[in-house]
Amino acid sequence: MDSFEFEYGRTLENVEVQYITYGVPRYDDEGTITNAIVFFPTYNATYSYLREAHNYIIENSDFSDEFFFINIRALGTPDSCSPSNTGLNYDFPSYSIIDLVNFKRQFLAEKFNMKNVLGLVGEGVGGYQALKWACEYPDEMEFLLIVNSAAKLSGYKYIVAKVLENIIDATEDYYTDGYSVSKTKSIITVNSILFAHTASKKVFNNMENDEIQAVFDDFNDECFFTDLYDLKFRNDCDMAFDVTNQLSNIKAKSLFVGTNKNYFHSEYDMQPFRELVKDAIILTKEDEKEDYYYNNDDYVVIGDSIISFLNQFLK
Repeated sequence: MDSFEFEYGRTLENVEVQYITYGVPRYDDEGTITNAIVFFPTYNATYSYLREAHNYIIENSDFSDEFFFINIRALGTPDSCSPSNTGLNYDFPSYSIIDLVNFKRQFLAEKFNMKNVLGLVGEGVGGYQALKWACEYPDEMEFLLIVNSAAKLSGYKYIVAKVLENIIDATEDYYTDGYSVSKTKSIITVNSILFAHTASKKVFNNMENDEIQAVFDDFNDECFFTDLYDLKFRNDCDMAFDVTNQLSNIKAKSLFVGTNKNYFHSEYDMQPFRELVKDAIILTKEDEKEDYYYNNDDYVVIGDSIISFLNQFLK
């Protein structure tokens, strides 16, 4: 994009945006795409329930031919406009969830000439953006699908975010450009904390230490955040997230999915959606998995429910 203006007033020029599409776009008589679904992944999509469930859903539906999926890398994250990608590092503009939303809205308008979308699908912290969009611009989508997310970063989630903040604040060379040992050590420490929340105590207790080390190494190799500044600004953004008082604004048909052992977001986070989103469908699932990686049997109940929900919007 030529430029993007942040909520707090700063503007960046020549803004890079990375995106991926799959599926087939369909157009109305005016040339507007009518079947676009915007996807908001969680931090590390490799360990995403929804990403793994995707194969089950696609194999048991016609969605790849009926929907046009768009995954836009968020403002502040690697490969799109971010502290590391721009080279601004600690001088990158502070941003909020509404900036993440408007970044994607502006891109859709400029790239695809789209103001409205068919639906929003968000998981984990990616769900924060989808929720904010549905609350701030409730007439711009027909449906909202949220998996393992929350209306507010609070409780245990806030504690984890504060720990990450403290690690970053303790980095000796934070205001030093270029590589430093202290910044690398901080990222390794952060990754260790995030890894500890990718599975339950039950799963980890069933693994030998060498097995844990192997999956930990995989996690580090594929970790979403490899840059301290990208992590710092996104963590600050997420810590301020709270749409609880806006949930009643949502007009889209909504499905909220929560598992009771999702280690970061839980079934307790479903309660505000149940109470405040009109006609919301709430699905909670007892997570009985004992292996670190998901398998097809883990997706049947939720996968079938998602398929049934999305079938309403086939045109």
